[in-house]
Amino acid sequence: MANVLDLRRRIRSVKNTRQITKAMKMVAAAKLRRAQERAYASRPYVKMLSSVLDSLIRRVDIYDPETGEARHPLLVARPEKKVTVVIVTGDKGFAGAFNTNVLKATNQFIGEHSDVDLDLESIGRKGRDVLRRSYSVASFSDDRKMEHRAAPRSRKARIEIVGEHTGMLDKLTFEKAAHLAHTLVERYTACESDAVYLVFNEFQSVMTQRVLVERILPIMEVGKQDIASATEIDREQREEMVRAAHTAGVSVQSEDTREADEEASKFGTAQVDYIYEQPPRQLLQELLPRYVATQLYHAMLESAAAEHASRMTAMDAATNNASEMIDKYTLTMNRVRQAAITKEIIEIVSGAAAL
Repeated sequence: MANVLDLRRRIRSVKNTRQITKAMKMVAAAKLRRAQERAYASRPYVKMLSSVLDSLIRRVDIYDPETGEARHPLLVARPEKKVTVVIVTGDKGFAGAFNTNVLKATNQFIGEHSDVDLDLESIGRKGRDVLRRSYSVASFSDDRKMEHRAAPRSRKARIEIVGEHTGMLDKLTFEKAAHLAHTLVERYTACESDAVYLVFNEFQSVMTQRVLVERILPIMEVGKQDIASATEIDREQREEMVRAAHTAGVSVQSEDTREADEEASKFGTAQVDYIYEQPPRQLLQELLPRYVATQLYHAMLESAAAEHASRMTAMDAATNNASEMIDKYTLTMNRVRQAAITKEIIEIVSGAAAL
């Protein structure tokens, strides 16, 4: 059994760890509040752009009456023989099962598509590290960086990593998301990919989260999610998140944006005839890629908020576990000290009786 000195050292060490985890929890809670605000603020814009596109598609012929072809290649669905998968994970650890759940959904998707060629775009250092241990990085015909690839490549394996993006969620901007979306659109337009799927953690509130596998290309129906699979968090995880949010002073309910969403959904949907100055092909050429970029940007915002929520919950659990360890070690130390005192008293009494 450890002596009193060893137990005191352990208690001091655990107290230092608890201080660190408590600080990390408060930092994650502060970042979660900001991430929530950004995610909520982007929703009306997504709704409004969807309304404009939906109104445009309903009022113009998306198929050329002469050739019968779609006026934009992003609206054309093809048999899925080459698929691009964008995996959104975090750059840091200590976030509980956040990265594990996203990678688990990715592996499940890969297992279900064993007969197609898969190109993986990893966002986040954690996803990149795991994918690199299982799959090879694609090699391109020129020596340009992977972020700026447009040149053809010779495929060496059925599953290859074609893009790696680290540090995007820490300082996320629409320009970064638009740049990645432009690359995905180019690949789909050039028939290098027949579909683009997005694997991310959807964040509605602290209580409502799920891991989604969503198809963003081709665009089948504007304004509606094309979900391939969805995995809800279990009840135990939800309760832990709610408890951590209450102790950190974070709201567990989603912000009420119904009024803003309704106003945004009415934009451009009046039952009147609109006269467009530009031809339909030019309008679709400008709006459809922006719609894809907006979808990607919104998904990354929600993923960042979900990561902070998971880290806050993990650090809250670590803090509680540290407190329990301190109580346990303190009780053990008191027992050891009491036993030592009792032993000394017995020795003194025994010595006095011998005299």
